[in-house]
Amino acid sequence: MRTLIVTAFVSVDGVMEAPGGGTGYRNAGWTFKDIEFDEAAYEIKGREQSETTALLLGRRTYQEFAPVWPTMDEFAEYNAMPRYVVSTGLEAHDPGWPATILRSLDEVAALKQTEGGPIAVHGSAELGRSLADAGLVDRYHLLVFPVLLGAGKRLFSEADRDATRLRLVEHEAYGNGIQKQIFDVVR
Repeated sequence: MRTLIVTAFVSVDGVMEAPGGGTGYRNAGWTFKDIEFDEAAYEIKGREQSETTALLLGRRTYQEFAPVWPTMDEFAEYNAMPRYVVSTGLEAHDPGWPATILRSLDEVAALKQTEGGPIAVHGSAELGRSLADAGLVDRYHLLVFPVLLGAGKRLFSEADRDATRLRLVEHEAYGNGIQKQIFDVVR
């Protein structure tokens, strides 16, 4: 079974919306505004790229990434690996950044049963919440930024469900206040 990893930049209060910028969110770009850059804090991002074997994205994230990521040399490994988009409304993938469209969480569960290495979910707040609520997430890679954002899309849902136990398997705090927290989901 393949490991499904949700990886996210998140504020202390759980917001993950528009960390690198964008329009329509008042705090867009919060990962670099007023937070000193520390290259060491982003080591996990390079490791993810070399250790994962596929990307799983929600429709909105895929449509935001597709015009940009293929042009970025720092994402060469991601650009070379298979991509999957979970969407009931996406009619076709972007030919410049092809992806297989999955129509349901059942199809994601079937993908997890195939041979291969870890699958990474980047961004994709709604998808990440749905995957967690369905019990499909195996691991979280979080970079927690020292900021409170209040409103915004959150990493975790507010669904009324049984507790999900997590095991902290790696952590580090950096001089700029960012914390790396890697959790395995306990089954």
